[in-house]
Amino acid sequence: MTFFDLARKNAWRKPLRSLLLMVCIAVAFLIYGLTASFLAGTQGTSAASDDILGVMSAGGRTQPLPMAHAARLAADPDIAALAYMTRLRGFVAAEKNVVAVSAADPERLIAVNGKGLGLTPELVAAIGQARDKVLVGRALMEAQGWTVGQHIAVTAFDVAKRDGSRDWRFEIAGVFEGENAASDTYFIIARYDYINAARARGKDTVDAFIVRPREGVPPGELAARIDTLFANSAAPTRTQSEKQFLEAFLRQYADIGLIVDLVVGAAFVTLLMIVVNTMVFAVRERTFEIGVLKTLGFSRLKIMALILGETLFIFAVGGSIGLVLAKLATVFASPALGLVFSPPIAAKALMIIAVLGLATGALPAFNAMRTPIIKAFRTR
Repeated sequence: MTFFDLARKNAWRKPLRSLLLMVCIAVAFLIYGLTASFLAGTQGTSAASDDILGVMSAGGRTQPLPMAHAARLAADPDIAALAYMTRLRGFVAAEKNVVAVSAADPERLIAVNGKGLGLTPELVAAIGQARDKVLVGRALMEAQGWTVGQHIAVTAFDVAKRDGSRDWRFEIAGVFEGENAASDTYFIIARYDYINAARARGKDTVDAFIVRPREGVPPGELAARIDTLFANSAAPTRTQSEKQFLEAFLRQYADIGLIVDLVVGAAFVTLLMIVVNTMVFAVRERTFEIGVLKTLGFSRLKIMALILGETLFIFAVGGSIGLVLAKLATVFASPALGLVFSPPIAAKALMIIAVLGLATGALPAFNAMRTPIIKAFRTR
């Protein structure tokens, strides 16, 4: 019998107890997997770039910037590509069915962030055929059940047309996929010239300029220089990376990272207390057998390793079940939730399994290692 077989058989001495422990561990790692996947995928923050910069008004997201800023930005030799965007939020059919529309110049957008959005020359050509054509992200397309060629109407919350109507009609020309599963594709890309020509207010203004620095140019330094350029203008700017912007946007509602850490921390602390208490009693029940093993020549370190192997086995099985369930949940969950179970999450989970397995087995293993043979035999 190998050392692993002995640890496994010890773990299954009382199947019901071991099964309940594994269930507790599986639930804890299911919670970890779901919360970490939510944090990784929320609004595409895990796929957001640190290199792409967003130039917005220093007065806040609701304050537009004049299109005239584009010429001054384009003159900067450290800017490789420049795009601009204005936002339109509204609903389709019912007010609770909210969608977001980003109006931009498609050719400029593909130059700045075509790879991240999954834009192709074919998609840009499709949206260029008519001013009311749009591209829809895969997640939004699936959630709404739309098809290419379908006409949709978005009722804007705060962007009215010159005729007083708030109904913006579009035709779906194609679907963009995003670079990977973490990319935010729950929005619509429309043409800026269509929105700009038809809206009643804010003509020739944008909500943000999107900048890609030239290779080798530190994004932080370029951001500071851009803000300095417009510091004394009528419309000063605040420049952030795409990732910083999305994280700041989420923090307006709550510190998602802190909430996730607190929930996962509470789950693991509770799990640690349960498993340590259970393992202490389980090892105490086997005090006589430990004395026999020592008599047969098992060293103190082997006894300790045997018990640590037992707890690691229980954690490995329970943790693996929890992570598999979390992965399945992210696969079958609605794309609107933005759950992304990435390899770094799995790697971190495996590390936590190892640490918790060793931590919970340390106390009972240490007690067993120190138990004298005579004292162990007196338990019978």
